Order: sequence, then structure tokens, then C-alpha cells
Amino acid sequence: MYIKSLELKNYRNYEDLAVSFLPGSNLFYGNNAQGKTNILESIYLSGTSKSHRGSRDKELIRFGEKEAHIRLFLEKKEIEHRIDIHLKKNKTKGIAIDGMPIRKSSDLLGMMNIIFFSPEDLSIIKNGPGERRHFLDMELCQLQKIYMYHLSQYNKILKQRNQLLSQIYFENQLIDTLDVWDIQLVEYGNSIIEKRQKFVNELNDIICNIHRKLTGGKEEIVVKYENQVEEDFLRQLRQRRDTDLKYKNTGIGPHRDDMKFMVNGIDVRTYGSQGQQRTAALSLKLAEIELVKRKIGDTPILLLDDVLSELDSTRKRYLLDSIKQIQTFITCTGLEEFVNSQLSIDQLFYVKEGSVRKEGQEADHEH
Repeated sequence: MYIKSLELKNYRNYEDLAVSFLPGSNLFYGNNAQGKTNILESIYLSGTSKSHRGSRDKELIRFGEKEAHIRLFLEKKEIEHRIDIHLKKNKTKGIAIDGMPIRKSSDLLGMMNIIFFSPEDLSIIKNGPGERRHFLDMELCQLQKIYMYHLSQYNKILKQRNQLLSQIYFENQLIDTLDVWDIQLVEYGNSIIEKRQKFVNELNDIICNIHRKLTGGKEEIVVKYENQVEEDFLRQLRQRRDTDLKYKNTGIGPHRDDMKFMVNGIDVRTYGSQGQQRTAALSLKLAEIELVKRKIGDTPILLLDDVLSELDSTRKRYLLDSIKQIQTFITCTGLEEFVNSQLSIDQLFYVKEGSVRKEGQEADHEH
């Protein structure tokens, strides 16, 4: 799987951009705040329908304009596909695959498997559980349509149940209707837990070797899915009902679960050094790439946003050696680190104030 070309109109700081890529590594360099990350963001958006920064559609439109367009050409298993995204100031975005509009943004997931890696990901280990759940959910949604459906149903029911818990405080007779929501919450919740657990088990098989190589055989890593629901979710939900009513909130379920990273038997989040936490995060990302490759029988697209400056030379080399067969988009401020370490780059772009120039060529149609 690889992206052949990208066109942007009035997207962020790009008025009009048309740029083509090679299947290997594509490097964007230039000073900060010139628009390098905006290119990666537009690719991520084309695969997931969302900005990795959590930005709203209207924030993606160039200042002073009413709408923006993204067009991306993708080759997948020797077939070319086109993804069009039309962003509007005050309306829902329009998305089309191969010229056919899709009804729901979520229908885009799985069309193009994307792995995004930024300096923020290096802190996934030490941050709150929400980020680790987001990591699990984002990957599983790209890999399994059914997971995405169950997750969205679960979240809707959870919201309804929490609203009901608040209402019961004022209208006690509504308490009998809780059972209906509980049964549905458990049905979708159990499916989510089971799929996350399976994913973490598969991840575990891969991450051990990667981490061992990254640490020169000094460290062993184990990833555990921390699930609060031990056996009977419905029974536990009913046992907790008084507490849930008191706090007007559902205190148990996959929306509260977490992942634990044990390095040499020690919880690296609580007791690991910053270096150990970063190495664990890097191992996690590399394991994610390998697992996705196995799952889809193809290579994902990798976006590395200014992550190389955060790694020492050993980890940097290991990362770049690991992704040689994958189309990768890399942003950085300077080229010295690549020249010095003789790392191969297939295509080089210089980014300045919303214009992109292929190095070694004059910028012609590209703004």
C-alpha cells in the first residue's frame, strides 16, 4: 500500500498544492511553523476522517476561505483508489471513495491503514489511561469494522445510562429502566473487552523481540490488558449500582480499562526511567506496525512527525531499519542527522511558508 500523490486546496496554510510521492521514505524538512505537519495531518485525515490533533473541520480551512479540499491517490494491492475530502465551515464534511460519496465518515476507516508517530506518543506510557485506550481503539477501528460499530454503540449506551443515573436522583421511579441499559452495555462491553484482550495478546508476541533488540538484550517487556471486569460484567454492574447512583456515573466497564507495561517485572509507568518509558513506547509503535502488516497482509502508511530528533542514534537507526519496506512520511527541521548517519531517503522536500519543493528540481506546478 502506498500513496502516489496528494492535492490540497485551501487546507491550513496551503492555498494550492499538488505533490507526488515515492513508495519508500519521503522526507519534509524546513523551519518550524512552515506547514510540514499539515501535510501529515491531511494524510491522516484521508485515512481516518479526523485530525490527529483533534482539530475541528473549520480550523483546517485556510484563513478567509469557506471550504477546503483534499484529494489523495492510493495504490493498494495494485489497484489505484482516490479519496476526496471536502471540508466546509458550517456543515459536515463530504467524503468520497473512487468518486462515490460515503454516508458515514467511519466508512473510510480501513481503506488506508495509517500509523502516526509523534513526540507525544513517546509519553503514551507515562500519561493517563485515556491515551492508551485511544491507542487500542484507533488501531482496532482501522482493522475491524465490527469493533468500531460495537464501540460506538457502547459509548452511546454509556452516555444514556449516565444521563439516566442523574435523572433517577430527581425521579426515583425511573430506576427500573436501568436494567434495559445494563443488558445492552454488557453485550457491547464484553465484545470490546474480548477484542482488546486478543489484540494485546498478539501485540505481546511481537513486542518482546523488538524490545530485546532495542535494549541489547538487557530488558524484557510484557504488556498486560488491565480489565476491571473480572467475570460477570452484569453482576458487577448491579453490585455497583448504589455507588453509580451516588456519583451519577458508570464506574466500571471498558471505558475505564488500561494497559500495563512491565519491564523486567517492574511497572515502567510508575517506576521506569524516562529512557525506559520512551523505549517501551518505541517498541509499542514498532510492534503496532508489524501487527498491522500481519493483519492486513499489506504494509501500512507510517507518519513520523519530528520524532527522530527525540531519539538517540541507536534507536533512530533501529527505527529506520525497521521501516525500510514501508512508505514513510518524515518531518524534521534539519538534514544534518540524515547526512551524518548516512540514512537513505528516497525523496526529499523542502517546505517553506506553505510551499513544497522537491529537492533537485525547480518547483513548477507546486505551490
